[in-house]
Amino acid sequence: MDLDERKKLKQNKKKKRLIFRISILLVLVLAVVFVLVSNSKKDNDTYAEGDEAPNFKLEQINKSVDQKELELKDLKGKGVMVNFWATYCKPCEKEMPYMQGLYEKYKDKGIEIVAVNLDGNELVTNRFIDKYDLTFPVAWDKNKQVREIYNIRPIPSSVFIDKNGKITKRIEGQLTLDQLEDILKSIQP
Repeated sequence: MDLDERKKLKQNKKKKRLIFRISILLVLVLAVVFVLVSNSKKDNDTYAEGDEAPNFKLEQINKSVDQKELELKDLKGKGVMVNFWATYCKPCEKEMPYMQGLYEKYKDKGIEIVAVNLDGNELVTNRFIDKYDLTFPVAWDKNKQVREIYNIRPIPSSVFIDKNGKITKRIEGQLTLDQLEDILKSIQP
């Protein structure tokens, strides 16, 4: 092979590498654009205060509740707190005693608390329910479908719904006892 052929061969290799690198870069740029567009659409689809709360139907996992399934539309006429949580979430764990105490105080006044669990393990969740002696409905969002419908990002997050089925407040992060009680009073029928 002479010198000219070697130069042409090297140039061809360089050209192929450049085309390959540009292709990879283009795919990465398209992926980033897709993610940004998808996330911006989800943010626009978030149900906000004043919107009708979308219905959901989930399996209940706590033993203290007779029903196997919980459907949000069955709670119409009550003020409802829908709390998204997981057992590994420390702020969620701090909220649970507040929620249980206020549930006992307000359940006969038309308030319902629904804890939507995002864990993947029913055994761990049942231990958590037993540890805190939770008597309000705990539903399992196995496929994260309700989390997606409500566009829940950080946990804990809570959605408060009035007796007419309208969202009155969305809170991201841990609530204090006083905050929680004030909001429950505001959705009391």
